[in-house]
Amino acid sequence: MRPILRRHRSPDEGRTGRIVTSVTVGNIIEAGREVRCDALVDTGAYCLTLPAVWKERLGALPMSRVVEAEMADHHVVQGEICGPVRIRIDAFDAIAGEVLFLEMAPEDGLYEPLIGYITLEQSRLVVDMVGHRLVRLPPVDLKRVRRVA
Repeated sequence: MRPILRRHRSPDEGRTGRIVTSVTVGNIIEAGREVRCDALVDTGAYCLTLPAVWKERLGALPMSRVVEAEMADHHVVQGEICGPVRIRIDAFDAIAGEVLFLEMAPEDGLYEPLIGYITLEQSRLVVDMVGHRLVRLPPVDLKRVRRVA
């Protein structure tokens, strides 16, 4: 049985409040094998999602598994999760993570890659709803934690 990755966003959801940011995805083993693009921050998406036609640009990746992904309109498609890859969102610190490759149809000649909630959490980034931007999650101040007897 293959895992199903679900997108929780409604297909009728409007385009207000869209956050698009730059992302660089690179092969950890082969330096110089990378993809740079603008991606939509989609907290209803599972992870960083790229068009399957871009996979070859990253070269051979050490791990891969086929999954079924449920799209916003509830139809199920097959995708491939590969990694580890180096992911850098905008000017924030790079992380090691996974990327989901899906067959996508370009709109007006352009693909719309997605940055999902797992990638945001791994990057320690959160959506600033007021400023419509990504911000670094503040560090946890462990000095302020008090012991309860």
